[in-house]
Amino acid sequence: MTTALLAGGGTAGHVNPLLALADHWRATDPAAELLVLGTAEGLEARLVPARGFELLTIPRVPFPRRPDGAAVRFPGRFRDAVRRTRAIIRDRGVQVVVGFGGYAAAPAYVAARLERIPIVAHEANARPGIANRLAVWLGGRVGITFAGTRLRGARLVGMPLRPEIAGLDRAALRGEALAFFGLDPARPVLLVTGGSTGAKRINESMTASAARLVGAGWQVVHLTGTGRGGDDPGLEGYRTMAYCDRMDLAFAAADLVLCRSGSATVSELAAIGLPAVFVPYAVGNGEQRLNARELVDAGAAIIVADSELSPEWVARELVPLLGRRAEIARMAAAAQQVGRRDGAADLLALVHEAIAAPGRVG
Repeated sequence: MTTALLAGGGTAGHVNPLLALADHWRATDPAAELLVLGTAEGLEARLVPARGFELLTIPRVPFPRRPDGAAVRFPGRFRDAVRRTRAIIRDRGVQVVVGFGGYAAAPAYVAARLERIPIVAHEANARPGIANRLAVWLGGRVGITFAGTRLRGARLVGMPLRPEIAGLDRAALRGEALAFFGLDPARPVLLVTGGSTGAKRINESMTASAARLVGAGWQVVHLTGTGRGGDDPGLEGYRTMAYCDRMDLAFAAADLVLCRSGSATVSELAAIGLPAVFVPYAVGNGEQRLNARELVDAGAAIIVADSELSPEWVARELVPLLGRRAEIARMAAAAQQVGRRDGAADLLALVHEAIAAPGRVG
């Protein structure tokens, strides 16, 4: 029986691929003991136990970005997180660490190296993060989501997807999806989402444009999040929801999506063949624009900068696009040529190789 420690968390971008791998691993090898290492503050604190996996926590230790008090305290706090993780590895007989970035991943990689067990990292973004660069430096194997990600010795595995997305048949589910949202089967659907927390500029620009969008003959499902604007415009055919826990139905109903370009979102849309208008998150190191590049280059998506998205842009660019149904269909076909649905299986194969490799450490 294999015992594995899956490390990561903090945001959905780290937690969702971790859980997708865990779900696939449990389905293919029910005897495997899968432990999850995270923090008490991240999304994993709620999502991991809800999915039926054991969550073990260590203190949240962010890498310091500036020379301040947190930087002074960092070495000691990081050593403590590594010490706690080493104790977990020894006490539970962990045979491999699989990391997904986030606050728990870096201490787990160092602990695995010190305990002389294999390291496997999954990099979700086109531009790799600090923790996963550390995993490679420590001798770990790494699977990447996007072909252009620059990490030494990386293998392209794609994104581990939730089972309900990896196996989604949009055509078969469309009738149920339209009924779920109360939509007219005769009219196309634009799905708008800023992610689980919402996006203020997306919300404000799209609700201000509601009449134009509905007037173009489309229906809109707008997932706003909470506290980020996006009040219901009160128009027939424009449905606002703070959150949707059936994204499989949202995707099945949609003909086009306007959204952020987080790696999971990009991978899911490509896998199921949905064309997109991406509005990359403007904060960070630019990884969201890079995440979208492959779909944009394939003709499956377009990009609008966050600073450019406005009711004027919607009127000038998006509304005319909505009128070009043949072009949207061509974009959907292009997305299917790029997408991958087998990321969880390919990543698990890389993990098994790491475990089986003779004399492999790190």
